[in-house]
Amino acid sequence: MANLNEALASAFSDMADGLVSGSFGRKKRIGLTLVGSEHGSEELVRAATLAARTYADIEPVLIGDVAEAPFELHPASDLHECHQVMEALLDEGKIDACVTLHYSFPLGVSTVGKVITPAIGREMILATTTGTSDTIRNIAMVKNAIAGIALAKATGIQEPTVGILNVEGAAQVERALRQLIDNGYRMNFTESARADGGVLMRGNDLLQGAPDVMVADSLTGNLMMKVFSSFNTGGSYEALGYGYGPGLGEDASRLVGIISRASGAPVIAGAMRLMADSAQGDLLDVYRRELKAAKEAGLEDILQGLKPKAAVEKTEAVTAPPEKITDGDINGIDILDIETARDALWAKQIFARTGMGCTGPVVMVATGDMEQARQVLKESGFIA
Repeated sequence: MANLNEALASAFSDMADGLVSGSFGRKKRIGLTLVGSEHGSEELVRAATLAARTYADIEPVLIGDVAEAPFELHPASDLHECHQVMEALLDEGKIDACVTLHYSFPLGVSTVGKVITPAIGREMILATTTGTSDTIRNIAMVKNAIAGIALAKATGIQEPTVGILNVEGAAQVERALRQLIDNGYRMNFTESARADGGVLMRGNDLLQGAPDVMVADSLTGNLMMKVFSSFNTGGSYEALGYGYGPGLGEDASRLVGIISRASGAPVIAGAMRLMADSAQGDLLDVYRRELKAAKEAGLEDILQGLKPKAAVEKTEAVTAPPEKITDGDINGIDILDIETARDALWAKQIFARTGMGCTGPVVMVATGDMEQARQVLKESGFIA
């Protein structure tokens, strides 16, 4: 009886909160790290305040180094410590998702963002915007399409339309996706707004938001995100949109959304909205279902067919040394060399992981191994 009374009391409390706020059900607790912005911690706190005021179903949880905050605050002195606190809160279920910057996702995980197009103010998903789904662009773009569809479905678009940005290799990507469709995977292509139509999207389609999901490689998507979010501010302040989005991939286990150092309060608040929607829609589960359906339609064989012959040839395996905490990043390595660079460190008994930061691929090593790792990579020709 006591448990029943507690449940009823909780239900009436939620109903009362809903009548006041216009939003029923438990609020989504969305973390926000406060370190690393070019606009200072104050801008991030302002963003959290804006999100809480605009969206009655969001409860901000701050992680950072400010002395005082209007919301729950978890102290952290630098960005690495912010990420440790963030991951612990996510793993313990104390927050539903988090928004941060300069987070190194593992290779194979990339972020799916959302913009507002300037021509008609239409929302459009960009798949993808940071990280990399694969070191081979065409394969990455096929995987990006699946991730973009998952985000669309998780955030309320049950039959999203898909377009492929007309970059190098786009025709191969189209053929691969049509194979998936022919094998039973459900996907809806859109048509270009240009007179000759087609699924390959031009610049005009970008401006108009022709598809619900625009498929591109991450570097192109990153460039588009920056242009869409700051085209009217001169580039130093991202003022429009929903940020670079949550990281998706087979190794994604936490709902982590990305902003950049240039993101302003409106974009950060939008990013918190996108992450709350992703949490509400069980994005990671939706992605796993989409990936499973694609694999049942022959995804792995199709991707194998996209690999260059040289990539198919097997190379001698290098055994990883004992694992360490990798809290240091080494930048400047080409994406095509990232796994070979990791193997070069493993061969010298230096434990390393591959990842993608906001500015490109990184090799992650323990701070104590940084100097030796840099020397090995320099001698091997991977960095200058």
